[in-house]
Amino acid sequence: MPRKVAPRAGAGQKVVRIAAGQGFWGDWPEAPVRQVRGGPIDYLMMDYLAEVTMSIMQKQKGRDPRMGYARDFPQVMERILPDIAARGIRVTSNAGGVNPRGCADAVLDAARRLGLGGRIRVGLVTGDDILDRLDELIGRGHEMRDMDTGRPLSDIRDRVLSANAYIGMAPIVKALDGGADVVVTGRVTDTGLTLGPLVHEFGWSAENWDLIAAGTVAGHIIECGAQCSGGNLLRDWRKVKGMEDPGFPIVEASADGTFVVTKHAGTGGVVNVPSVTEQLVYEMGDPHTYITPDGTADFTSIRLAPAGRDRVRVSGIAGGPRTPMLKVSIAYFYGYKAVGTLVYSWPDAYEKAREADRILRARLAGLGLEFEQILTEYVGANATHGLLAGPPDPDAPEVQLRIGVRGADRPAVERFTREIAPLVLTGPPSVTGFAGGRPQVEEIVAYWPALIDRREIEPHVRVEILEA
Repeated sequence: MPRKVAPRAGAGQKVVRIAAGQGFWGDWPEAPVRQVRGGPIDYLMMDYLAEVTMSIMQKQKGRDPRMGYARDFPQVMERILPDIAARGIRVTSNAGGVNPRGCADAVLDAARRLGLGGRIRVGLVTGDDILDRLDELIGRGHEMRDMDTGRPLSDIRDRVLSANAYIGMAPIVKALDGGADVVVTGRVTDTGLTLGPLVHEFGWSAENWDLIAAGTVAGHIIECGAQCSGGNLLRDWRKVKGMEDPGFPIVEASADGTFVVTKHAGTGGVVNVPSVTEQLVYEMGDPHTYITPDGTADFTSIRLAPAGRDRVRVSGIAGGPRTPMLKVSIAYFYGYKAVGTLVYSWPDAYEKAREADRILRARLAGLGLEFEQILTEYVGANATHGLLAGPPDPDAPEVQLRIGVRGADRPAVERFTREIAPLVLTGPPSVTGFAGGRPQVEEIVAYWPALIDRREIEPHVRVEILEA
């Protein structure tokens, strides 16, 4: 059954407070601790996954079957589990990656070390990982064509590293209904981590499309952490103060689908209409039909209004039915790459860097080496905006030559890595830095977005309690 949540003072109605604790794997580790200890919240939402993250985790699991999840998640949980147990805060996270079982076990181990036996229930959500089902699915006619190129997955089946369907909020709701204090999932959508608690608390119907859209938008606003509360802000970024202690966002949601975006008092950053707007347009796609596994949201219906210091009220959200398909995030091996850099100093820094590039390309051609691509950038002259920013400054004090190659032949890429350093003494003068030494050959992981009939994906939920 849903927990009782105290209404916000003066609000006169039940309000559920969901705090964002991570916006990606590698985000500020202090954020979840400060969200839990900095003021009243009911839920801590921690989003770890991006498309490339799944392939990285799959490679880690391939080297060690115990890995494949965000290993810093159990470490953070060990710091805050006593607070969570004492205050009844609940956690939702997709930190499980491609090994949610291992992640859940690590959280239970942390609770055991803290002496929290009998007080912590962990909900485990699986079923998104279809890597082992690909041959069977392809054999039954599921082509899983690349959404960008139209090619069938069979074209690169032998190089697939990971395959995960995006699932929605339903298994999170089931885990919370089953009493889970911490819900660990695999590739649950970023928005589902916030929508799930709202559906659980308010008892929203999964077919009430406007409410589902409202919860989806709430999740979208806070899924990237401080990006909606002052971080990475384009408008008036100089006016944003206190980012050494940024306040991560909090949603205060009501049963009617309206909510307020805010942050803990006394923290840095800012929550205002521009900061929330910038996050809304992040990865938006078609503003009329923002698609998730749970339904669609019309972003043109969203209404934002100031509601006090660091408070933005969000209302008016309209939604539509879920689609019959789920998106599948597939990563596959594409080849090899290497990137090397040299820094040239004034005078004539840009000219020197260009001549070094010419010499290097000529030597590679002379060796008969073939690559799919050779890419050169002149950092300090054109690396970010290219010629759109105008002609490079011929009097630039320093320019970093950054050159990379990509190809299917590993020996050719390895030979390229040995051709950078000789330029120090066999090329233009005034090299001031050979950054990082000889470049390393890296495997390229490419992204293959596809669709699959949602009836083929069946999430599984299990709630486990740490015995006293």
